Amino acid sequence: MALVLVTRDEGIATVTLNRPEAMNALSRALRADLAAAMRELAGDEAVRAIVLTGAGERAFTAGLDLKELGADTTNLGAANADGADENPVKAIELCPQPVIGAINGVAITGGFEVALACDILIASTNARFADTHARVGILPGWGLSQKLSRIIGIGRAKELSLTGNFLDAQAACDWGLVNRVVAPEALLPAAHAIARDIAGIDPAMIRPYKRLIDDGYGLSLGEALAFEHRTTSAANRQVSAADVEARRVAVMQRGRERAG
Repeated sequence: MALVLVTRDEGIATVTLNRPEAMNALSRALRADLAAAMRELAGDEAVRAIVLTGAGERAFTAGLDLKELGADTTNLGAANADGADENPVKAIELCPQPVIGAINGVAITGGFEVALACDILIASTNARFADTHARVGILPGWGLSQKLSRIIGIGRAKELSLTGNFLDAQAACDWGLVNRVVAPEALLPAAHAIARDIAGIDPAMIRPYKRLIDDGYGLSLGEALAFEHRTTSAANRQVSAADVEARRVAVMQRGRERAG
C-alpha cells in the first residue's frame, strides 16, 4: 500500500497521507515518501496548486510515529532534521506552488507543524489541533514554536503549547489559524475550489507573489515594505500596457461570469 497518494487533475495535485490505520502518523518511510512527492510536484511546471490532506476522517496526521521513536531513540533526530527526507515541513515550504491544507481530522504535534507549513488551511468540522511536544518530552524543531505565535498571538500559542490541550475547528477559525470550517463531505470540494481559482492565474504571477509574501513575513514592517518596493519595482517595469489591458478584460469577464 502506498503511504502517499498523488493525483493530478487540470493543474491541481492532491497529496494524501495514507496510513489511516495509524492516524497517518509520520513514520520514517512516510516522511521520506511525502518529501519525495512534494519535491516531484515542486518541479512539475504543469502543477499550479497542491492540496494536502489525510486519509480517513480521524486524522490529518498525528505527527511523528511515537511507536517508532520509542523503539529506537536514534529516530529522535527527525525532530530537528534539516534534510527534507526527515523534515517534510521543509519540502512543503520549498514548493513554489501554493499548498492548501485540507485538515480532515486531528493535526497533532508534528502533524500540527505539517499543517502550519501549508499556505492556506481549510478545516473539516472533525479537525482538531494540538501541540503535545511538552507532554511527550520533545521540543519542536519544525517551526511550530515560532510560527504559531505569529499566527494566533503569543498568549494563545502559549496556552496551546504549554497545556497540550486540543483546539477545535471552529475555535481555530475564530483564532485565525484556519481560513474556514466546512462539513467533512465539503472539505475536498472547498479545497479544490480554491486550488482551481489559483490555477486560473498565470503561474508566472502566483509563484513570485507567494515568494514575496513569504520572504517579507519574517521581516519588520519597515524592512518588509522596503523589500517589497525593491522587488516589485524591478518586476513591474517589465509589464507592458498590452499585458495590463488583456488581464483587465479577463478580470472583468470573470466578474461577470461569477455574478451571473
